[in-house]
Amino acid sequence: MQGENLDSKTENAADAEHKDAKAQREEAPVNIIMIGMAGSGKTTLMQRINAYLHERKTAPYVVNLDPAVTKLPFQANIDIRDTVDYKQVMKEYNLGPNGGILTSLNLFTTKLDQVMEIVDKRAGSTKYFLFDTPGQIEIFTWSASGAIITNTLAATYPTVVVYVVDTPRTANPATFMSNMMYACSILYKTQLPFIVVFNKTDVVSHEFAVGWMNDFEAFQQALMRNEDGFMTSLMNSMSLVLDEFYNHLRVAGVSAMTGDGMDELFAKIDEAVDEYYTEFKPAIQRQIEKKRQDEEKQKEEHMKRLMRDLSVSEGKEVDTRQDK
Repeated sequence: MQGENLDSKTENAADAEHKDAKAQREEAPVNIIMIGMAGSGKTTLMQRINAYLHERKTAPYVVNLDPAVTKLPFQANIDIRDTVDYKQVMKEYNLGPNGGILTSLNLFTTKLDQVMEIVDKRAGSTKYFLFDTPGQIEIFTWSASGAIITNTLAATYPTVVVYVVDTPRTANPATFMSNMMYACSILYKTQLPFIVVFNKTDVVSHEFAVGWMNDFEAFQQALMRNEDGFMTSLMNSMSLVLDEFYNHLRVAGVSAMTGDGMDELFAKIDEAVDEYYTEFKPAIQRQIEKKRQDEEKQKEEHMKRLMRDLSVSEGKEVDTRQDK
């Protein structure tokens, strides 16, 4: 009887722990990082997402990380331009446009702790935090400041990367392949749940792109019709390499102008959040624990060296007299 009671208590405790974890998971806010090349309609899609969530009475908290944008179609709750003057940075440090954006982002990152304090305060009442990044995506994706921002967000709350693609331009197989290679590199750089969003589907449907991902021969045929020479062979090889990438890739087609596809997009975001909890969060926690252990090991080694130096010098007199 006692054994049965212990088993029952253990099961009840496990159920209670599972319910608490599920409740925390449902209440936790979601960080959505918007990344896309200039002209892909990334900022316009941000406005559409903002309007979509407002219609459903779940107003998001919007953060603009693009210091060079002249006008936003939405009201940003936190705006990098309020902290850093992009043009003044260019003038003061004698930089070009890209250098100015990078330096502005670096300066803003020094205040990231203040941003995270605001995020923590708003976490109880806000479901979605939207982050709009510069159109020069390599500045955010491959810079130290971009990595710091992404890793800090991911270590705190569920974080999803949304890569926005200009669908009409991607109708060319070479451009499509370039976009997919970029998407693959961003996925492995950020190591976060990832969604490729084909924008401007009101102009051109994204079904051709989905077909190319699912059918290698269909992409080959399109490639033969549009490309000649060594590029055909090169892109054939790259498409084979990306085949495994396509198998695990979430794809959504949306129109920032009409709002079509928004329900599908948020269904994909929900799937990505589930993946964050099952795969990415444990990996992040392992990285944090490993870093903590490495720091402890360094402290122990430093203390051992210190004690060894003290034991060597113990009992020795120090001659403080100056030579005459």
